[in-house]
Amino acid sequence: MLKKTLASTALLVALSGCAGGLTPVSTGLITNVKGPISATSQPTGLKNGHACSTSVLGLINKGDASIATAKRSADINTVSSVDYSTNGFYPFFGKTCVHVNGR
Repeated sequence: MLKKTLASTALLVALSGCAGGLTPVSTGLITNVKGPISATSQPTGLKNGHACSTSVLGLINKGDASIATAKRSADINTVSSVDYSTNGFYPFFGKTCVHVNGR
């Protein structure tokens, strides 16, 4: 009985890695949300840049979801707005992307 309890506890601890990201709501089992980061007084631009980061079990985290990288991906010099999107299947996988609009 003790071995089963220890094995169950170890499994729960192993699966408690945080594969999450930005979200305006709490992280659920399945996450698919979008939200704002910032907006400027600049008019909406014709260019849209994106940059993403991913997480697997909270153990393998990679990517560059910075605003600077999103700007470079679409050659944006003047930012109009910055939003994000988060998708995931908790606690296994998470992906957060930054979306920049501008000129």
